Amino acid sequence: MYRIAPSLLSADFARLGEEVRNVVASGADWIHFDVMDNHYVPNLTIGPLVCEAIRPHTTAPIDVHLMVKPVDRIVPDFAKAGANIITFHPEASEHIDRTLQLIRGCGCQAGLVFNPATPLHYLDHALDNIDLVLLMSVNPGFGGQKFIPGTLNKLRATRAKLDAYEAETGRHILLEIDGGVKVDNIAEIAAAGADTFVAGSAVFGGASDADAHRYDTVIRALRDELAKVEA
Repeated sequence: MYRIAPSLLSADFARLGEEVRNVVASGADWIHFDVMDNHYVPNLTIGPLVCEAIRPHTTAPIDVHLMVKPVDRIVPDFAKAGANIITFHPEASEHIDRTLQLIRGCGCQAGLVFNPATPLHYLDHALDNIDLVLLMSVNPGFGGQKFIPGTLNKLRATRAKLDAYEAETGRHILLEIDGGVKVDNIAEIAAAGADTFVAGSAVFGGASDADAHRYDTVIRALRDELAKVEA
């Protein structure tokens, strides 16, 4: 099963509740929530109060991606605000296992995020407390960037690690991709091993001016491409 998680980073912030309702009604599985602190990444976005504000607008899982440093202080706030999944970058935590346990202790699923040049060795001693791995296929900080082709090899390597872990333990870990995901490349990305897809500008920028708040066409197109992989 594939999951599509539109990123609110590309949504109309003046109509955020409506955007969330419409994109879920159009077939989105998750809502991806990008948190940037102008410290770990060179941009400043949204925090727990916005997460709390959109929570009543959907029952879909809210997938919070923390691009902040330090991490631990803000985790309980997002859990209280209604996050279902919280992911963070290993470089942003002094104690990765402690942060993973903190997230899960707050009742959320936990995941690690890997920048394009971040090695995968952080997974070696953390998989037991990980529910999701997120690979960045752009350098984090801004929406609308192009997919970095070398991410496909990293996806294959991650998929191999996760499959080996599942064969040993019976526990499935999701593999998410974020950055430059479009209709014309999502099938190739899925074939490399991703099962969850963050799409920002592809979804929120994909509607015509006359139909600016209906996203079913582009989400259907993404699913049609994914169906070719499943076949």
